[in-house]
Amino acid sequence: MAWDHEGHDGEPDSSDSLRTFGAVLQALREHAGLSREDFAPLVGYSKHTVASVELGRRMPDPEFIERAEPALGNTGALRKSAPHLNRQPGLASWFRKWARLEQQAISLYTYESRLVPGLLQTEAYARTLFGQRLPPLADQQLEAQVAARLERQQLLIDRPNTSYSFIIDEYVFARLTGGPEVTRELIDHVLVCVAPRNVDLQIMPMNTGVHAGLDGPIRLLETPSNRWFGYCEGQESGQFIFDPKVISTLHMRYAKLRSQAINAQESVSLLERLRGAL
Repeated sequence: MAWDHEGHDGEPDSSDSLRTFGAVLQALREHAGLSREDFAPLVGYSKHTVASVELGRRMPDPEFIERAEPALGNTGALRKSAPHLNRQPGLASWFRKWARLEQQAISLYTYESRLVPGLLQTEAYARTLFGQRLPPLADQQLEAQVAARLERQQLLIDRPNTSYSFIIDEYVFARLTGGPEVTRELIDHVLVCVAPRNVDLQIMPMNTGVHAGLDGPIRLLETPSNRWFGYCEGQESGQFIFDPKVISTLHMRYAKLRSQAINAQESVSLLERLRGAL
């Protein structure tokens, strides 16, 4: 296992190297006479992902670079510059690893007892969370965090073949973070996000008592090569997990959580009732 320091649920910031790479990519694409819509299918990613890479908001996957080279004339510029890409200083290495793996995961499991997972948040909800961060964020930092959070949510659209499972404590919604209006919008958004058949949501009722997630949140993912990784977060710290024994334990706990939470249909009904009561 590996430990690295990271702000709670931090999102990747841009960097000079990412912005420079993105500018080169855009210049090569435009020189080839390709729009983002034309280029996207050539690399197997959405036009939104292409835009994110060109704007320096997203670290390009190795597959993206390998597919982009022949599409843009095999100049070698992208391959040669890729090893020098990095985030802003201070971003935890464990989160960089997780973010890269998340972009290609075929299964992504999330249990949360503190807040709605980032992939399901609304802008208002995310803005409330970042606005209350201690120590306080400057306005520019807050806007960058919110933008990165919303950008990351593109995963749910870009990867329809990924199996997403979310288990969330009922109290996370009952807390009314941001107030009733923010919570109403949040519940509506979550219901839309979990409507596709590759996305599953289960709620852990407040009256469950003792359950398998009392030690804290769990995140697990499976790569295309069927390797499993996980991570857990605490106060100002994060643990990237690759030890098979620990992964096995987290799988055991997640499976138990699935049996203890109410099923997907009942969970949707519960959220609809919570929303109606606001």
